[in-house]
Amino acid sequence: MRNALPPLVVALAFLAGWQLLHGMAGADTISSPAETVAFLARMMGTAHFWLDVGETGVAFLWALLLSMAFGIFLGVVLGLSSTAGEVVEPILVNFYALPKVTLYPLVLLAFGLGMSAKVAFGVMHGLVPIALLTRNAVTQLKPVYWRTAKVMRLTSAEVAFRVILPAIVPELVAGTRIGFSLSLLGVLIGEMFASKRGLGFAAVNAMGLGDIRTILAIGTFLAVFAVVANSGMLCLERALRHRSAGR
Repeated sequence: MRNALPPLVVALAFLAGWQLLHGMAGADTISSPAETVAFLARMMGTAHFWLDVGETGVAFLWALLLSMAFGIFLGVVLGLSSTAGEVVEPILVNFYALPKVTLYPLVLLAFGLGMSAKVAFGVMHGLVPIALLTRNAVTQLKPVYWRTAKVMRLTSAEVAFRVILPAIVPELVAGTRIGFSLSLLGVLIGEMFASKRGLGFAAVNAMGLGDIRTILAIGTFLAVFAVVANSGMLCLERALRHRSAGR
């Protein structure tokens, strides 16, 4: 990890490759980074764009919150019970390996077109990684935590809230960081198949029209948002791990 390229170098290399591809393929095939940013700026000056952003943002927020709540709860339960963990974890892994698009008819049947279906797609993508990372963090807790809880004669709920969750905060942030990106991806996929509004719908609509500039502009907007948010959570995770190591 120490030999990884700095993010700025990776970004510059990506932009250089994008510009090179634009020069080779031509403006009709792919717009340049400068043209894409300029077009995105014009899109951001319209009310329709922000309506799509708001639609996607609300669905994503609900999906992330539900993924965190149920994922952390499930992870703690599976971590506390080794038998349940050994039985349920393979099921979760196999479910996560399943392409979620194959469940599209079932999601539509259960939730219909609209916000609920998009949130469901987001939760399906984000919940499992958070649950598995939480369970792994619980099973790797130092024995001193379990001895302390036993000496204090804490109930299962008290062990979870007063011992486990405070001890695994860095791992929870790491799980949330992964669930963040995957929940966003799930919501966008849901909008492509089960929505009439949102950035995912706007992107798939632009694909149907062959509107390369709109596709790239939406992709750029989402990429910048995801990178900034991920970088912030990564810094928080490192700070928490450093703080935990110093105790």
